[in-house]
Amino acid sequence: MAETKRPVGLLFDIGGVCVVSPFQAILDYELSKNIPPGWVNFSISRTSPHGSWHQLERGEIPMDANFFAAFNRDLRNPDLWKQFHEWLANKKDQPPPDRTPPLPEVDAEWLFWEMMRISRTPDSYMYPALKKLRASGQFVMGALSNTTKFPEGHPYTKDVSGVKSQFDFFISSAHTGLRKPDPKIYQVAIQEMDAEAKKRGFSGVNPADIVFLDDIGENLKAAKKAGIRTLKVTLGKTDEAVRELEKITGLQLLEADKARL
Repeated sequence: MAETKRPVGLLFDIGGVCVVSPFQAILDYELSKNIPPGWVNFSISRTSPHGSWHQLERGEIPMDANFFAAFNRDLRNPDLWKQFHEWLANKKDQPPPDRTPPLPEVDAEWLFWEMMRISRTPDSYMYPALKKLRASGQFVMGALSNTTKFPEGHPYTKDVSGVKSQFDFFISSAHTGLRKPDPKIYQVAIQEMDAEAKKRGFSGVNPADIVFLDDIGENLKAAKKAGIRTLKVTLGKTDEAVRELEKITGLQLLEADKARL
């Protein structure tokens, strides 16, 4: 199926695509504490698949004091800290440092809640586009997101922004026990998209009938392997992704004042 064919389904990551990226909160924290940018993401990535963050996003552990203590330990891992500096040196084509700098102090609980807070804000480009796509009725709208389960009664359990209401279905890692880029979660998404399409009167969907938007490369690579078309959303450049969506869907999605920028 041609890449230029109009899709039946649109599948969206949430953080960094539909809402402000939690990566921005991480970067702001690192810069404010003189921590080399990239350390927190490196630690989270390199503790996969059994790190505290990954367990939380698969719904295997609750969001409690034990999680925050484990997350803090992951961010204080001396072996990972050494590997991070070797990785930085390699990126700069330099020899690794003779002595690794002291491990930084990180308030993991504060950082976590700042990430959650900032990612409650709808993206100023993508959110209006979502509403227009939803209102058009021309596409099956799905979400596929690595998420967490908030404690019962926590205000963040409510969809105050209205982002979730734009989707026909929402696949949450913490509720399915599967986390991107696990190939199984993409099969779940394809099945959900197909079922919803048939409910809506479409004949169904194949993977190539779906376009998936995400801000993390490994998640997009896994989607491609599943046969899904992909669109990378770059931090701070969601307007470019919306412009690409305009080409893909044939709809004007940018607000008139922003389309001129």
